[in-house]
Amino acid sequence: MRRYLYILCCLIYTAFGASAQEDYRFDIGGGIGMSGYLGDANTSVLYQNPSWDLELLLRYIANPRWAFKTNLYVGQLRGNTEQMVNVYPGGQQFKFSTTFYEVGEMAEFNFFNYGMGETYRKLKRWSPYITGGLSLTLWTVDRHTYAGFTLPFGAGFKFKVNRRLNLGLEFLMKKVFTDRLDGDNLQDPYGIKSSFAKNTDWYSTLTFTISYEFSKRCEVCHYKD
Repeated sequence: MRRYLYILCCLIYTAFGASAQEDYRFDIGGGIGMSGYLGDANTSVLYQNPSWDLELLLRYIANPRWAFKTNLYVGQLRGNTEQMVNVYPGGQQFKFSTTFYEVGEMAEFNFFNYGMGETYRKLKRWSPYITGGLSLTLWTVDRHTYAGFTLPFGAGFKFKVNRRLNLGLEFLMKKVFTDRLDGDNLQDPYGIKSSFAKNTDWYSTLTFTISYEFSKRCEVCHYKD
């Protein structure tokens, strides 16, 4: 009888106790969303010409508050000066459309201890967060290919469907350190030179993501490596 009770306790522990200590190092997934452009072909309305973006992500989960994400974005940006009130010298009009490719590193700070598990860790299955980092973006306008560093920053929201499956929504504004995001024609339309750090070109992404955690941490102790 004791043997049967011992086996039963082991099964209960395996089903419930062991799973309570599940904790993972990495998170992988993807997302789809909407992109917007601000620059010389659109100076005020971010989503006047909305387009699409796709994301692939790999996240290192340092602890319930901090995570570090490597991401790859592919998306489209569009602009048209005919929609603007401002008039450029000579009454010239320009429009552009481009597909961009962005790879970057981001740091994320969760406002709450994000996760599911032991109550003593005060984990929550949802959390808003802020994020920022550095990216490299590649794009082509009028058959000319350009590249530039980008400074992305923004905020998001995470929700755990279960211990390993996450849903997210993230909004990022991205400062491009070049004035050629909309092409050479709009690099200097007023004849006022811009510097590496001072220009008018930005873009944004609003992305819904789904991701899956993997690679368990230590299961027999509370140490986090």
